[in-house]
Amino acid sequence: MEATTAQANELERRVDLSIAIAGVEKEMEQRLKRMGKNMKMPGFRPGKVPFNIVKQQYGDQARHEVLSEELDRVFGQTVTEQKMRVAGYPRIEPKTTESTEHLEFTAIFEVYPEFAPGDLSAAEIERPVLEVGAAEVDKTLDILRKQRVSYADADRAAAKEDRVVIDFVGKKDGVAFQGGTAADYPFVLGQGMMLPDFENAVEGAKAGETKTFDLTFPEDYHAKDLAGQTVQFEISVKQVQAPVLPEVDAEFAKGMGIADGDIAKMRGEIEANLKREVKRRIEAKLKDQVMEALLKANPIAIPNALVDIEIQRLIQAARQDMEQRGMKTKDFPIQPEWFADQAKRRVSLGLILAEVVKTEKLQATPEQVKAMVEETAASYEQPEEVVRWYYAQPQRLQEVEGVAIENNVVEWVLGKAKVSDKAAVFDELMGQKQ
Repeated sequence: MEATTAQANELERRVDLSIAIAGVEKEMEQRLKRMGKNMKMPGFRPGKVPFNIVKQQYGDQARHEVLSEELDRVFGQTVTEQKMRVAGYPRIEPKTTESTEHLEFTAIFEVYPEFAPGDLSAAEIERPVLEVGAAEVDKTLDILRKQRVSYADADRAAAKEDRVVIDFVGKKDGVAFQGGTAADYPFVLGQGMMLPDFENAVEGAKAGETKTFDLTFPEDYHAKDLAGQTVQFEISVKQVQAPVLPEVDAEFAKGMGIADGDIAKMRGEIEANLKREVKRRIEAKLKDQVMEALLKANPIAIPNALVDIEIQRLIQAARQDMEQRGMKTKDFPIQPEWFADQAKRRVSLGLILAEVVKTEKLQATPEQVKAMVEETAASYEQPEEVVRWYYAQPQRLQEVEGVAIENNVVEWVLGKAKVSDKAAVFDELMGQKQ
């Protein structure tokens, strides 16, 4: 066996492999003899099939298996000796040779990039700061009350947040069009269920009133035959109902899971949950900035083989997600290029994080993992059951360990970068409409 290497580009490597024909033939013959001892064939006793028949029937298969195994062995030995970290799988190509003693091949593959973590001293990161207090609890209570809103008839003109029930008929050039007619149709003004011009026409009308108005559909309207067209609607308002928010009382607290209806206890639970959620969102924003800083400081080349593998993972995840939503993916043409940028980013970050963790010794400790499991479990009714569930399977703990490692990287980067605190707006942090 002989092997030589030559670098083709930054990450691609080419390894020339030479395999002795005599060795392949010898191992092939021994394999066929072993097969013959157990072979059954009509007209022969078990194990007594002539060797030439065994070779004729299974020779090509045996040669292919032996050659494949020998190539794997030679390739593995070569990259180990030369300390190459192979990314993905090699492509083996036969070489033209006049030798009667050796078979020549070229293995083409990529290696992992070698780099030292880049300088982060110039990276600028904003740390959101927000203390959860009574005001944030009050805002959350308002949201919870709106989620439990009821409606009562109102003898007045319809206003935003009112629930209205209407009949309507839409006509284009005097003819009713498909999908433009409904009876006893309910919707809440201001929630965007109807086009803005439609809602504006309903707003200000009272129950029992009829109104006719023109409406121009947007150019990008989903119904192509109506996009950009002007039509006429006639509406009859049958009911106007004003929103009625529940009082924050003992009954409300019971509805929130507080068995004894204690309002103070309910506020305490809301505050504790908010603090956990605010902490989680701040950590997520910090992590996003840290990952961007790492990518910027480490412009590394990445193996195409790893990107291709990641694209396939993303495609599989997308198909599973679509199927869980009840969509049929069999005939849906998912294109690999849709996921190319995301895959490149994920592969780059994976390589960078691995190098930082190794270089800076940022592996997760058992104590960190335990603390994270207990923090997650604290939001459940029976925390001890959740803790047991995590520790029941190593795979579950590995997921927590991965998050813990990322947290260690975040703390390390924050210690290197220029970090400034910035007061966060509660509604923006929580993604709520103001």
